[in-house]
Amino acid sequence: MAGESAYPGELECEVTLRDGSRLRLRPIRPEDATRLIDFYDHLSRETAYQRFFAVMKRLPPDWARILASVDYRRRLALVAERGPAESPELVGVARYEPTDDPSTAEVAFVVADGVQGRGLGVILLHHLLAAGRARGISNFVAYVLADNHRMLDLLTRFTDVVRSSTESGVVTVYFVPRAVPPLPLAQMAHG
Repeated sequence: MAGESAYPGELECEVTLRDGSRLRLRPIRPEDATRLIDFYDHLSRETAYQRFFAVMKRLPPDWARILASVDYRRRLALVAERGPAESPELVGVARYEPTDDPSTAEVAFVVADGVQGRGLGVILLHHLLAAGRARGISNFVAYVLADNHRMLDLLTRFTDVVRSSTESGVVTVYFVPRAVPPLPLAQMAHG
């Protein structure tokens, strides 16, 4: 892929959720495409709809390949996984994609239903925005269904919303990262 950067191993880390369970965060790799299809297969219809604004029987393999192939600079995705390193289960994905404005990226998140409400969304948000800022992205936008209260609450509570508007049931939220103290070392232990 033109302009592809080296795999950013420095973004790999272990994180602890509110319930004490530990997950691994790492940048996505092209070989994760089949795991994305499996991940999608295990999402509830509501969660799939809130992420893709449609419910598909299955995530198309060509979509999965595109979603798993990033340049690690202008397009980046982080995955959260649990279980044995040789066959881990994906439980969350956060990504940003370029927009027409080089200083602004579009973000999207999806967390497995069984892991929602345990703090993974906040962790993914902070890590994704920090990675974006380190790559020169200072502004972010998210397109969120108006009834996706968890995502809207996440953005309102943990970022500085610059402006938002609603059209046809979709809220467009422009935001910048909030200056926050770094996460405790226990949450940032590199694996």
